[in-house]
Amino acid sequence: MKKTTGADPVKQPAAEQMSSSFLERYFKITQRGSSLMQEVRGGIVTFFSMVYILVLNPIILSGPDSTGAFLGGGAEPNIPAIAAATALIAGIMSVLMGAVANFPIALAAGLGLNGMIAGFVKLPGMTWADGMGIVVIEGIVIVALVLTGLREAIFKAVPKFMRSAISVGIGLFIAFIGLVNAGIVRPGVGTPVSFAVNGSISTWPLVVFVVALLCIIIMMVRKIKGALLFGIITGTVLAIIIENFGHLGNSGTDNPGGWGLTVPAFPGNPIQVPDFSTLGQFSIVGPFQKVGVIAVVVLTFSIMLADFFDTLGTMVAVGTEAGLVDERGQVPRTRHILLIDSLGVVAGGMGGVSTNTSFVESSTGVAEGARTGVASIVTGIAFLLATFLSPLFAIVPTEAAAPALVVVGFLIMQQVVEIEWADLRTAIPAFMAIVFMPFTYSITVGIGIGFIVHVIVELVLGNAKKVHPLMYLMSAVFVIYFALEPITRVLGIS
Repeated sequence: MKKTTGADPVKQPAAEQMSSSFLERYFKITQRGSSLMQEVRGGIVTFFSMVYILVLNPIILSGPDSTGAFLGGGAEPNIPAIAAATALIAGIMSVLMGAVANFPIALAAGLGLNGMIAGFVKLPGMTWADGMGIVVIEGIVIVALVLTGLREAIFKAVPKFMRSAISVGIGLFIAFIGLVNAGIVRPGVGTPVSFAVNGSISTWPLVVFVVALLCIIIMMVRKIKGALLFGIITGTVLAIIIENFGHLGNSGTDNPGGWGLTVPAFPGNPIQVPDFSTLGQFSIVGPFQKVGVIAVVVLTFSIMLADFFDTLGTMVAVGTEAGLVDERGQVPRTRHILLIDSLGVVAGGMGGVSTNTSFVESSTGVAEGARTGVASIVTGIAFLLATFLSPLFAIVPTEAAAPALVVVGFLIMQQVVEIEWADLRTAIPAFMAIVFMPFTYSITVGIGIGFIVHVIVELVLGNAKKVHPLMYLMSAVFVIYFALEPITRVLGIS
């Protein structure tokens, strides 16, 4: 993507010069080949790529715990409270990431991780407060790993070819997420997945996806700035028009032609007073009393490992796409990034909305030109506004935002040329890491498989001393992680 050098400060008003001068000194916008407009645009694109979490997280956390109680209180799922807190914590942590780490990554409640917490609270005696307590415990452990330098050391121990493989795998994973979220790829009959609806683009939501995707592609090849944002806006406007005339509603078994998550219809009142009743609903002592020390250790380990390596992969992918990785494959201000990400876990647990983690969708903002923490601050502000304007932001359907993920997947995948495919010693572990990410729908699984195969290959070739000791440790940890289900059965936890 073509880089801009920013406006000439001589031609700016005095007040604007002072503001831009501060931003330049602190965020190094021009030095990183960006401009303030690119950062704002990138932050907005990232927000629209992530905004689905305000719909999904409340749904995933809306069930009762083992005692029959609901998160946020009440006799039924408190969707508004969970949505408001999800937006609040995401906003605060994204702003902190931008201001402290100066890196274009935004945070929000992690998908998959929230599902694990929803499963934990089904264990006998466990409550939502206990489940969030485990999240807080995990966050404290990860913060300690960052402060001691271990988390950063593990990142640096990963071979450069494996970091490239992780980025490529995430590129495929992002594209697959976009295709699945849009419904263009869905469960098949007789096959694991299939194309569209019975092999045809026969519904209006799919038409929206195709139009928005083609719009982005056309603008990209024509080198028009803002392609991703304009594509999302185009898809949203088309979706609103279609919904206004057709009233499609949400999709389901009785309505396969409806919208996936959010219906693009104007709300009666776009402003609502947020309900923050989930804040502070956590218990650190409770889990130990309900399921015991061993169970808490196993449960904490299971979410910690997924969170730990998801962030590593996301940081590498976003940093590489932004051109912020040095010749050794290192990301600037790594410890700051990891610290804010770790604090996001603690904040998510204390906020009652599950672990908050770095979102790989941040790469959509990078593809739009974001290179600094300003973009993350913009995304964070948008999330904070969403606590009051969530009905308005919910207008953007998944089918309009998903094309941005598909295109970003292509951009990240271009790093595949950095892998030496003729050298089986690196090519096989890289390939295993790449394919397992999208096929298992998990960044962590792909990284784990890649690590284990890398160690095995080096041992077979007699290169045991060339493997970093931490890679042996992490591979052993992943072996335990992949065997967690039988381990928990033996311990009587599951």
